[in-house]
Amino acid sequence: MVRKIIVMLIRIFNFIIFRVKKIGEENVPKEGAYIMCANHGSNWDPPILVASTKRKMYVMAKAELFKNNFIKWFAKKCCVFPVKRGKMDIESMKFSIKILKEGQILMLFPEGTRNGLEKNGKAQNGAAFMALRTGVPVIPVGIQGDMKPFHKVKLNYGKPLDFSNYQTNKPEKELLDKVSKEIMDNIIMLTKQEI
Repeated sequence: MVRKIIVMLIRIFNFIIFRVKKIGEENVPKEGAYIMCANHGSNWDPPILVASTKRKMYVMAKAELFKNNFIKWFAKKCCVFPVKRGKMDIESMKFSIKILKEGQILMLFPEGTRNGLEKNGKAQNGAAFMALRTGVPVIPVGIQGDMKPFHKVKLNYGKPLDFSNYQTNKPEKELLDKVSKEIMDNIIMLTKQEI
């Protein structure tokens, strides 16, 4: 109930403040598991995406956010869970796989941090790993527009990316890099597409 109220308030906020417009929403599955991957330039990206999707979505966020007790409580109510960056977080990976096997939605930002491509020039392999382990599709999203009050923000949803032909429990680094690049290339294309 708390989550539903929060999401409803964010939807109203999005409509008034960011004037969110959705393009390609027909590409988003109405049922079944998928991984949503978007570019990450603002702290507003996760709540905007969550509130723009009708189904419940689980969001992976940096563990540092959970040091504050209020944020930790708030995050738990909103299906946000921590990941330790810079190393293999087995607990977070297991939880992510469990979510997807249950037919839920997982949101990841392949850049790993805000404006990650500008900082390190390479997408992280987390989304690729989850897609290859579970065989679920990836929905790329290009977020367009400045996150400034009363400036329009556009969410450009791309066609599902299917990597099920490569599904494996132990994907090799070369395959992970290849899939990560394809995911990120699609996201970048969607951020530049004239709509």
